[in-house]
Amino acid sequence: MNYDMPLYRPPSEAYSMIFQVTLGCSHNKCKFCYMYKTKRFRVKSIQTIEREIEFIAKKGYVFDKVFLADGDALVIKTETMLEILRLIKEKLPFVKRVSAYANPSNILTKSEDELREISKAGLKMLYIGIESGDDEILKLVDKGADSSEIIESIKKARRTGFLTSTTVVLGLGGRERSTQHAVNTAKLINESPPDYLSLLTLMLGPLEDEYREKLGVKWTPLDPIETLVEIREIIRGIDRSGIIFRTNHASNYLPLKGTIAEDKHKLIKILNDAIENPEKFPLTPEFLRGL
Repeated sequence: MNYDMPLYRPPSEAYSMIFQVTLGCSHNKCKFCYMYKTKRFRVKSIQTIEREIEFIAKKGYVFDKVFLADGDALVIKTETMLEILRLIKEKLPFVKRVSAYANPSNILTKSEDELREISKAGLKMLYIGIESGDDEILKLVDKGADSSEIIESIKKARRTGFLTSTTVVLGLGGRERSTQHAVNTAKLINESPPDYLSLLTLMLGPLEDEYREKLGVKWTPLDPIETLVEIREIIRGIDRSGIIFRTNHASNYLPLKGTIAEDKHKLIKILNDAIENPEKFPLTPEFLRGL
C-alpha cells in the first residue's frame, strides 16, 4: 500500500485496515485543523481502489474492520461507494465493519434512500465532527455547518442505519467563549444524541498565529485545568442516556471513559478531584500530547 501521507484515523480504528479512497478533505477550511492542509482534495479512481483491495486480499491478511480515509469518504458518489463496499465484501469477506469520516454537509446532501443503501451495503459507522454546538464559534472557525445542520446530520445518519461517533474540540472558543461552548455543545448532544461521543483538545501547532489572526476576536487558549472544567460542564449539561463517552485521544490531558448519563456523577467526581487536586491526577505532559 502506498499511502499518501499524512494519514489519520480515529483512535478506535487503530487495528483497522485503512484504504485511502479520497485524498484530503473536501471542505478543508476549518481554521483549527491542519490535518489535510498539505493536500489537494480528490477522489481516487475506482480502478485504483480495486487494485489496492485486491493487493491486500492476495496478501492473506485477516482483520475485522476497515476504515475509509481520508477526511470525508462519504462525499464519494453513491454508486462509487456502493462499488467500493461490494469489492470489500467480495474480496475481504471476513470484514465485519466498515467506517469513515463524514462531514455533516455530505450526510445532508445524500437522500435517505442513498444513505440506507450505503449502510446496508456495509458502511456501518460514520465519524462526525461536531466541534462545537455554539453557532458563533462554528462560524468563526469556518466549520461549514451550523448547529441545526449538525443536529440534522446526526439524526439523519442514525435514521438510515449508521452508528454515529462524534467529536467535540475542547478549547475551541478559548477562555472567552468556554461557557457558551460547553453549554451549547451539551444542548446539541441532547437534541441529537450520538452512539459515541469523544472529546479532543485543541492543538493548533503551526496554525496558532493564523488562528488568532483569522478569528479576528480576542482568544485566549485554555490551560489544562480550564480544559477539565470545560469537560465537566459539557458532561453536566448532557441528560441523554446510553452515549458511550471517551477522552482517550492523544491530545487530551486526562483520559476518561464511561457512559452518559449513567456514569455522569462518577465522571464529574473524577473531574472535580482533578481540578481541585491536580497533583494527585498527573495530567498528560505537553510533549506526550499529539494528534
